[in-house]
Amino acid sequence: MYLGIDLGTSAVKTVLVDDAQRVIASESRALTIASPQPGYFEQDPAQWLEATFATLDALKASHGKELAAVEGIGLSGQMHGAVLLDASDRPLRPCILWNDGRSAAECRILEQRWPALRAKTGNKAMPGFTAPKLLWIATHEPEIFAATKRVLMPKAYLRLVLTGDAIEDVSDASGSLWLDAARRDWSDAALAATGLSRAHMPRLVEGCAPAATLRSEFAQRWGMARRPMIAGGAGDNPAGAIGIGAIRPGTAFISLGTSGALLAPTNHIAANPDRVVHTFCHAIPGMWIQAGAILSAASCLAWAARLFGVTEAELLVPLGSRPQAPSAVSFLPYLAGERTPHDDPVVRGMLDGLSHGTDRTAIVQAVLEGVAFALADCRDALGDAGIVVAEADVIGGGSRSRFWLSVLANVLNLPIHRFADGETGAAFGAARLGRLAVTGEAIEAVCTPPQRVETFAPDRGLAESYAERLPAWRGLYRPSL
Repeated sequence: MYLGIDLGTSAVKTVLVDDAQRVIASESRALTIASPQPGYFEQDPAQWLEATFATLDALKASHGKELAAVEGIGLSGQMHGAVLLDASDRPLRPCILWNDGRSAAECRILEQRWPALRAKTGNKAMPGFTAPKLLWIATHEPEIFAATKRVLMPKAYLRLVLTGDAIEDVSDASGSLWLDAARRDWSDAALAATGLSRAHMPRLVEGCAPAATLRSEFAQRWGMARRPMIAGGAGDNPAGAIGIGAIRPGTAFISLGTSGALLAPTNHIAANPDRVVHTFCHAIPGMWIQAGAILSAASCLAWAARLFGVTEAELLVPLGSRPQAPSAVSFLPYLAGERTPHDDPVVRGMLDGLSHGTDRTAIVQAVLEGVAFALADCRDALGDAGIVVAEADVIGGGSRSRFWLSVLANVLNLPIHRFADGETGAAFGAARLGRLAVTGEAIEAVCTPPQRVETFAPDRGLAESYAERLPAWRGLYRPSL
């Protein structure tokens, strides 16, 4: 038996997987986000521990026998967060999250201090990444910076608590701007540019490699027969790729979670930082992932649900299973700023084209279309790097909406594929990494693609209508920097 634990932004999800790669049980606990100022987003790391322990306690109560047989554990997690620890490994402040936009000025400083940043990391300095957050801390909270003895990303902090060891995998480390992506190792020049050294960093491992064993007191708490091995694990999107078998060039997938992304595995670095294409190491050796990322995806639908005072499911019901025509309303999904292709943390969302006749359904459809148009920007940015996307699988909570997937198929003019359990992709991928760390099996034998349950093909007329709308939608954006 194997466990996958996904430390997401909105929830911790834990899945229990057997040797036949069947999900035996799953548990989830919600997380909350604090926004002390507009554009600032933080979480208390204690929340992560409480939620993780609650999922495992629940699994012990419902599937104690299976949990006792767990041999390997994989972790996946939200990327880019900055967990600052003191000499006793206690958090000094809340974690600054991936969607936090406070460090735009520090990004410019970082690129001036280290001109090789884009060439070495494959990325442009943006507020979402970890390194600029540390420069902001050094300027605005110097006493915190001086007391910082270790810097971890969210899932590495969870692993530290579970095992006592500070270890990070190279995929998550790729989102820090401290990693030399080609060498898959920390860059001393990058660390020096932020006033840090390797002494502040966790040890690096590949995602499928053994990392550390679970503490004995936790193994006893959850009734485990032996102390399971915890794998290197992965950032949430690389873990999602492992979960759907996206381990070869030519595959592509869309993540529709709190944020969104269009991702393509490669066997070489195909960087395009000027168009804000992200370069991450994959969770398996010798592979990378190129990604276009948007800061708000399914969170846009959650925003609309709060606005109208109903559930997300209630918003979607009147839409049916596929669009008949584009909405008369346009929506820019920049509720928390945007990454690809704008790198604009200050820009905000917009509804355009409202009239007395506009109803809730038109607005909700526009919200879904706005996210799809933003992913079309990602597609084109990847295309500029030489990556041609011919079809895409979809994972994340948004993959449950057939209407949304039909919109994506027509906006992107691509076949879009859905899996039965697409919303648990990252946790399932983490469980696969936990298995690989224990068994040493061939990656190709374990990381097979699940069966697609439905394909959404573009309709020629509808796809042409969306293609005609895309330039006008892009024209709504006004740079704020």
